[in-house]
Amino acid sequence: MKQVDVVDVVEGYLSEVKRYVRISRGRILFRDPRGEVLIERLKDSVVSAFVGEGDLSRVYVWIDALKALLDDTSRLLGGLGWSFPREFKGFLDDPRVHLRRKLFNYTFDLVRGRMSVSDYIVKARQAVTTSLKSNVRSLYQAWVFAGIVYHLALRGATIVYPEHRQILLERSGRQRAGVIPPNLVLSLGSGELSFFLEAPRPVGWEDTEDLRRVWRLYVSLRPDMMVYSGIVLNIVKLDDPQNPILRPNVIIECKETGDWFKRVRILKGPLSKPLTAEEWMSRWIEGLWEGLGEALGVSREEVGELLRGERRGLRVSEVKLLNLYKETFKPDIFIVVSEPKLDHSVRRELEEQDITVFDEVKIGDKGRLREVALTLESITGKQGASPLAILRSKVAEAMGSSITLDELMEALLELGELRFEELLEILRSKRWREDSMVTTS
Repeated sequence: MKQVDVVDVVEGYLSEVKRYVRISRGRILFRDPRGEVLIERLKDSVVSAFVGEGDLSRVYVWIDALKALLDDTSRLLGGLGWSFPREFKGFLDDPRVHLRRKLFNYTFDLVRGRMSVSDYIVKARQAVTTSLKSNVRSLYQAWVFAGIVYHLALRGATIVYPEHRQILLERSGRQRAGVIPPNLVLSLGSGELSFFLEAPRPVGWEDTEDLRRVWRLYVSLRPDMMVYSGIVLNIVKLDDPQNPILRPNVIIECKETGDWFKRVRILKGPLSKPLTAEEWMSRWIEGLWEGLGEALGVSREEVGELLRGERRGLRVSEVKLLNLYKETFKPDIFIVVSEPKLDHSVRRELEEQDITVFDEVKIGDKGRLREVALTLESITGKQGASPLAILRSKVAEAMGSSITLDELMEALLELGELRFEELLEILRSKRWREDSMVTTS
């Protein structure tokens, strides 16, 4: 819909609404229920104007496909459903209603005369399009994650974590204890895989100034998915101020827009604030000067301007940004899952950076994610299964039924209390052997 048409629609509904309301001390009082109905129609028309019925219908089809995949995956794993972020859940329930809610405050300001029609249209467009893009991105990322897990479930994967068996697509409030836990840990015959979605994020700890300073370099670099071989229940390393995040085995980035490889982003990111003299002295920052410029394809001088606060941001292509993620986190494998088919030149540029590409991965075609799942399965034995996982597997086999980590830990604690003297003897013997090895060396 053209801008002039949107203005006509908004002004037409606004004049109708005012027939059924009166404003008293900034509040809207409805004289007739038809006023509320007209306000909802106004918001609905604005959503249709900025999104389009064709695009919205396509989103409904994608949501139906995702929900079917989520149900199939949960059933195969023996899970108890999925947990979503509040924003994304509202979008999945009904995208049109969700987008209408984004206009609530603006529409009431319009009716109360606190916002002009032109300002309303600008803000409404931004609210609707931003919410749609953000949620479609979450939708594609959820499809990729669920599709990978689906194929791993077909190959016999079972849930190790979370213990309540509800698969987590959100991280809300789960890092207040100063740790970053996984969204999902799966056990396969060859080992385990730990999945972290959109981590790292700020965590609730009291730390040193140095650690806080380094942490800020990481919080804005947030890969879509980090995967670790083995059972990894926390990726924060407080004892390593230069690398506060455990190095992932695999990073997966999901790209849903048709022209993502042509886009340029303003990187304000981890270096958005001026640095202190002490920070300038840091060897890590000196290394970043050289490495960041090379990874992003910009000059050392431009990086210096950004560090000193003289430049608000760097214009960086999405392709170069992928290389920055790779150079920062240094995974063994870096994977890009792309909805559109990539041009030969783009694919070659990524592969020259040792980035594995899976393109034309469409919502509704989960078969395209089988190769990604097989790639992840190939790393499961890389670290070797943890002693706790091995014991859990042996106990489950002997019992003839599955057992959770919580159940195993409770049983081990009880066993330790019952046979306390034997536990002490084992610990003393272990320490004696270690001391003997140190003395001998």
